[in-house]
Amino acid sequence: MITLTSRQVSEIVDGQLFADDDILITREPVFDSREAMYGSIFLALKGDFRDGHDFAQSAIDQGAALVLASRKLELPCIVVPDVLEALGKLAHHVRVQLTNLKVIGITGSQGKTTTKDLLAWILRLHDETVATHASFNNELGAPLTLLRCTRSTQYCILEMGARHVGDIQSLCKIAEPNIGVVLEVGSAHVGEFGSLQAIAETKSELVRNLADDGIAILGRYDEFTPKMAEGLRVPVLTFGQTHEAHVRATDIDIREGRAHFDLVTPQGRAAVALRLVGAHQIPNALAAAAVCTALNIPLDVIAGGLSTAELQSKWRMELSEVSDLLVINDAYNANPDSTSAALRTLSFFAQERGGQSWAFLGRMHELGESLTEEHAKIGLLAHSLGIDNLVCIGSPEYAEDLPKDGATEVHFCNSKEDALEISNYFSPGDVVLVKASRAEKLEELVTALIERWEKRVGGDE
Repeated sequence: MITLTSRQVSEIVDGQLFADDDILITREPVFDSREAMYGSIFLALKGDFRDGHDFAQSAIDQGAALVLASRKLELPCIVVPDVLEALGKLAHHVRVQLTNLKVIGITGSQGKTTTKDLLAWILRLHDETVATHASFNNELGAPLTLLRCTRSTQYCILEMGARHVGDIQSLCKIAEPNIGVVLEVGSAHVGEFGSLQAIAETKSELVRNLADDGIAILGRYDEFTPKMAEGLRVPVLTFGQTHEAHVRATDIDIREGRAHFDLVTPQGRAAVALRLVGAHQIPNALAAAAVCTALNIPLDVIAGGLSTAELQSKWRMELSEVSDLLVINDAYNANPDSTSAALRTLSFFAQERGGQSWAFLGRMHELGESLTEEHAKIGLLAHSLGIDNLVCIGSPEYAEDLPKDGATEVHFCNSKEDALEISNYFSPGDVVLVKASRAEKLEELVTALIERWEKRVGGDE
């Protein structure tokens, strides 16, 4: 955060100041009173269940300098009609002041967080970088990320998610990105938008809102994304696994579930060995490499960064080796594309280890009327990949179209507790995948499965 006075902040957000003019704001805002620190602003946001105004005194007691509120408090505060809108104004002001800052916006139906993590890893090898925490990618998360930047920050990486048409455009007006990355248009959120075309239109808002001196980084993994810059003046850099892509992967080899390939860019060619699990990480790595190429980062730094990057965000293809049982925790989110990729990874590991494969799958949300169809397709994919056991947790639709005499054994469970009992059939050498949308909270099942297994092999059961 760049230092501002209380008077300056009130003028920037068009608010009414009820405090001294010269209070110094030196830290980015917080919306959790427990995270308030000396020099920060507390955001009194109203939620469905809690009102931030009720925690304002606690934030001040913790050291917050001011409260940004929608009603007057008997505390140092700035009153505005809409706290979230005021936050956006403040973030935009700071972004405009940081003339040397390069802002990279990332959107797409899947892979945003992993791409962000990979890109941040590489850019931090080069210069000071700020990136979105976890997948904090909305009208609250993007401004807060921007406000973490200082005058010495060179790169700011923002995930840009969308629930409605216009969401990404609004984020672009705040952040003014120099580089816009669109990974892929997939079926995630099709229930919200109604069609892939509508999703594509929304994702393309990032490209359409770039300045003429911006750069569009576009994946070549669907029919919509490569065309998003048509008719625009912005230069385009594409990434993919075909010869048409400016940044591409060749000679791909999967070893122990991880991709090894040659990275080819306009700078040349270099070997990459990802530490992240799954062939589906290749597009994310290529997207990060394309951004770095656009920023003139040397090829050896890019390849070295991709080969050393560790997973930064929780519950995304996390591997746990527990007494000869391999557990893949991918419980953060799920859509048809990411679930397909996770199943392929499960199949790879099971083939290498020789044990049985277990896919614990919960519901994929936000699919609208296509929910049954998409779940059934995933079930058929599991069958075609030779997955030994398909555990349907509150989602019998996965087995809707499976052949009755198929080799995949199906287990129907109504709850996580029911699914836990399936672990009694695990054997050494088996591989377990746990995957569902975030709302299903299947990370709790992962913990329980591991604990149950440790007790079994330890002789406690």
